[in-house]
Amino acid sequence: MQALLKLSRGIDAMTTTIGRWLSWLILIAVIISSANATIRKIFDVSSNAYLELQWMLFGAVFLLCSPWTLLKDEHIKIDIVNHHLPLKVRSWIDLIGHVFFLMPFCIVVLWTSIPFFLVSYHQNEQSFNAGGLPQWPAKSLVVLGAALLLVQAISEIIKRVAVMQGLLPDPNKLALSAHEQAALEAERLAEAISSETK
Repeated sequence: MQALLKLSRGIDAMTTTIGRWLSWLILIAVIISSANATIRKIFDVSSNAYLELQWMLFGAVFLLCSPWTLLKDEHIKIDIVNHHLPLKVRSWIDLIGHVFFLMPFCIVVLWTSIPFFLVSYHQNEQSFNAGGLPQWPAKSLVVLGAALLLVQAISEIIKRVAVMQGLLPDPNKLALSAHEQAALEAERLAEAISSETK
């Protein structure tokens, strides 16, 4: 199990590095969007390439940073139900979800998106819009995103099994529900306001 945990730590490090670097693409997309809008308003000139580049950058962040979201446990959960369950039940839900839902989903996406990408690449598929960008780079993001998410799912399964065996501390143990987080923030805000008025 220690070898698997070492593999999991390596996957987590890779996912974190990719996520941190690629999250900067949001800033680049905002700059391109702002520049394109400004040029369009001032000079009445626009480019489909800039519009499509914004979409591709957003798609890259969404698809390639999703493993980082999974690693940080920031994906959507039904907190109102999840946090009322015992830790052991939550661990089983996570494990079953990763093994029987997330991994098959990633495999199906990979299985269907690789031919989709290869056809586009071999045809050098171009945008239907005048002056647009090639389409195969965007389609490659689906393949890369599914592959990275599948690898991170393997890491999450390893960690969940280790938690269930008592080899790792349970991250759910200290996790707060959205309602508990909001109540805690409200309490902190009230304390800050009362200390300022004194």
